[in-house]
Amino acid sequence: MTRKWPKITVWRAIFAVILVSGIYATWLRVMYGLGGSTNLSDKFPWGLWVGFDVMCGVGLAAGGFTLVAIVHIFNIEKYKPVLRPAVLTAFLGYTLVTVGLLYDLGRPDRLWHPLVMWNPHSVMFEVAWCVTLYSTVLFLEFLPVVFEKFGWHKPMEWIHRISVPLMILGVLLSTLHQSSLGTLFLIVPEKLYPLWYSPILPLLFYVSSIAVGLAMTIFESWHSSRAFGRALELPLLASMARVLAVILSVYLWIRFLDLSHRHVWALLGRNRIETWLFALEIALMAVAAVLLFQARIRVRPGALYVCAVMVVFGFIANRLNVGITGLEAGSGTHYAPRWSEVAITLSIVGTGFAIFRFIAGYFPIFEAPSHEHAPAEMEETEADSVSAG
Repeated sequence: MTRKWPKITVWRAIFAVILVSGIYATWLRVMYGLGGSTNLSDKFPWGLWVGFDVMCGVGLAAGGFTLVAIVHIFNIEKYKPVLRPAVLTAFLGYTLVTVGLLYDLGRPDRLWHPLVMWNPHSVMFEVAWCVTLYSTVLFLEFLPVVFEKFGWHKPMEWIHRISVPLMILGVLLSTLHQSSLGTLFLIVPEKLYPLWYSPILPLLFYVSSIAVGLAMTIFESWHSSRAFGRALELPLLASMARVLAVILSVYLWIRFLDLSHRHVWALLGRNRIETWLFALEIALMAVAAVLLFQARIRVRPGALYVCAVMVVFGFIANRLNVGITGLEAGSGTHYAPRWSEVAITLSIVGTGFAIFRFIAGYFPIFEAPSHEHAPAEMEETEADSVSAG
């Protein structure tokens, strides 16, 4: 029997190039350390690997705790068809965040130290423990998919017995470290640019993580429907998009109230790179919010996807602004990531997509939607609800 090789496509070729460059960059990181393989320095020790791989990675994986809370804690069962993909995305996200930390730490072999060398006065200690515990919870939440695939009914019963406290614990842990990532920057009020420094950074980080978690669920559902030839759960995603619009509005309202309270509006009139990058992140989220309040946008898959992408990029811009852009002026130096940093980051992201596709192709990740609506009927329902509201 002739073995059938995978078809070579443009995207697979690009992934191969990224993966090879990432492997070579990994070799440079191992052989020459941070100083020889990155543009990090004592003046600017946190760069792309913290700003994107950790701060963005943890937030982009927030769909897991958001959907678990919606389905199992608030008992909104209609969103159950998109729960498993969200949990898988979260599990892979946190796993890859840990991989990113292995690159960023000067001594990656000491990653386990916070677990045994306690420093309860450090926010990093709390983040390390919460991420570790929540990753374990996500692993346990994903196990029923494996048990279902292989027909292991007894372990499935054991997991179901602890499922409720497990899910509550997961939501609590995720709430803690999503906000604690913002708490990290409360110790640098003189170094972080005032457009991003705020005493309520933990709240802003938490609210924005909920928003991007919903956006990532829409993003993942759209791509999964195309990759696996599945029908898009449009009624669910349209309903989720309406919630997303509200959360984005609340987030932006808090941001501008905070700017007003701290009397930093005048900074928006300065012609600086910080001003333009701040405007970019706000514009991406504000435009998406305005569009998602419109029923005709929510029922169009393409438009819904574009809005989700805008929210994701607005979130990434915010985290990079807080973690990199906002700290450059205070550090007295300029940081631009070296090609090896970019290559490793892209290879981590690409590997995440590849693993998701593999698991989704061999395990029962997707459930059948609980109900179907014709697009015209759904648009009418959406329009009626908007006019009634």
